[in-house]
Amino acid sequence: MLEIIGTNNAEIAKIDSATTLGLLGVNNSLSYRVHEVERHLHSNERWYGDATGAVGETHVAERIQAGTIPLIIDAGSSTWGSWLQILGSTDTPADAGSLYFDLHRILIQSAEKNETYFLQISTGETAAAGLSNLTYTEVVFQPLSNQIDSGPLVVQTKRYAVGTKVWARCLCLGQDTGTLNFYFGLHEYEG
Repeated sequence: MLEIIGTNNAEIAKIDSATTLGLLGVNNSLSYRVHEVERHLHSNERWYGDATGAVGETHVAERIQAGTIPLIIDAGSSTWGSWLQILGSTDTPADAGSLYFDLHRILIQSAEKNETYFLQISTGETAAAGLSNLTYTEVVFQPLSNQIDSGPLVVQTKRYAVGTKVWARCLCLGQDTGTLNFYFGLHEYEG
């Protein structure tokens, strides 16, 4: 181990050789943050589509399986379309013991128009609350055609407590409608 003059080598050894609790340790500590990044980059991803047996705002999405259908959002007339709830309060955790999640990717299955789409994804009790609280993210999608022709879009969001509701809407530039059919993937965290 490197000896640094004028420092407490025992303290340095803690950084270099001590085990840590990571996400189960002290919130926002160095080891917590490193483990959060590690879990985001090297974790399992769970994918969702529309729930066939939706229950109010609690169950609106299902894990992918045979027969899973995409969620569908529609643009308004040269404006944002209506919000669609895409994750209900009981749809997470997918893995027992997970306490947080972040939406990570969206796969557009089909686009009605071959035009630029803007998407907003809002988290909170309501979509409007997410806009007001600034707990939303935005994504731009430009199809190559109106066929299935692209890989998943990366979505950047914060981590949210399991049980947090998620909403989505879109705007199709210069169009009076524009549906997007999609699935989404998320990562979950134990602490």
